[in-house]
Amino acid sequence: MSHKILIVEDNVMISRSIESKLKDEMFEVKAVFNGEEAIKQFDLIKYDAVLLDLMLPIKSGEEVLRHIRSKGDVPVIIISTKDSDVEKAVNLGLGADDYLAKPFSMLELVARVKAVLRRAQRTIEKEIKPKYVAGDIEVNMNNFEVKKLGVPIELTLKEFEILKLLITHPDQTFSKQQMYRAVWGEEYYYNDNVINVHIRRLREKIEVDPSNPKVVVTMWGFGYKLGEF
Repeated sequence: MSHKILIVEDNVMISRSIESKLKDEMFEVKAVFNGEEAIKQFDLIKYDAVLLDLMLPIKSGEEVLRHIRSKGDVPVIIISTKDSDVEKAVNLGLGADDYLAKPFSMLELVARVKAVLRRAQRTIEKEIKPKYVAGDIEVNMNNFEVKKLGVPIELTLKEFEILKLLITHPDQTFSKQQMYRAVWGEEYYYNDNVINVHIRRLREKIEVDPSNPKVVVTMWGFGYKLGEF
């Protein structure tokens, strides 16, 4: 699966050049041209990295960066004509991962993008423990094996991804929209049946009593979370 990159740059020519080069490198790319669009687009799709100009119309690059950081640790590379050391320090202090001063070469841009993606992947791998336990269920992230009372059970890929999402975020409740984005990697179009069927099948395999679930718990009006153990 190719990485998704969001370009936030109001100069159309620069944006198109970046977009073309990243697509040549087999990235999935979306370009927006102002800060307001950037925030909306970032909340719509799960991106792997963001290229962010600071001088944007409607909402500034700083506002966009603060919004991105309020949602998590997606790598952000600042692209800007502001290239003084002081401003670099300020921008990095806001939570940017790297900085490119205009004009820059496309080869350097691609190298920086690949570098932040590699760092992000290593961070994710470090954060994921090899094994998780929730009641009678044990999930091994190294070999994707799931056991119930010590006996291996067969899950589909989507069932495993749903269980993995919940068990690695035990204190978080996921709406159907959030779950669909995380597991399917697409925007959720309120097709409740897709989520409902996968949750029901997963519960039939991992719950002692699927009609009274203890592992995958429904938070009425909110979504689903891991049960308390």
